[in-house]
Amino acid sequence: MKNWLDELHWNTDGLIPAIAQDAKSGRVLMMAWMNRESLALTAEKGEAVYWSRSRGQLWHKGETSGHVQKIVEIRLDCDDDVIILQVEQLGGIACHTGRESCFYRVLDGNEWQVVDPVLKDPEAIYHSKSHTHEK
Repeated sequence: MKNWLDELHWNTDGLIPAIAQDAKSGRVLMMAWMNRESLALTAEKGEAVYWSRSRGQLWHKGETSGHVQKIVEIRLDCDDDVIILQVEQLGGIACHTGRESCFYRVLDGNEWQVVDPVLKDPEAIYHSKSHTHEK
């Protein structure tokens, strides 16, 4: 029996990009990487689990912040090399900066303009200055 994970085209590091999208609004919340184990765990748990390249370990989204991503649907693109996670974003915050989305800057001429507000101070989310980012 063929394993569904074998149908994916993993990059040379054994990773695949995963885009988290709000299942209700359609807004793109973030992009992170998944390895075979993290994607299998995501499907099994019904919550997003990513692979942290900087830490070299699994990263259960929301384990520190409480901003868990509940999986509504997992989709695969036509080239079998990008995943979209349709999620319910608990707390309404996906970004470690305390914003709804990691995509909060817009190019205006030749400058990046911040267009989305901070919904919650990152210090209040992570409770320490040494750990302000889940990735």
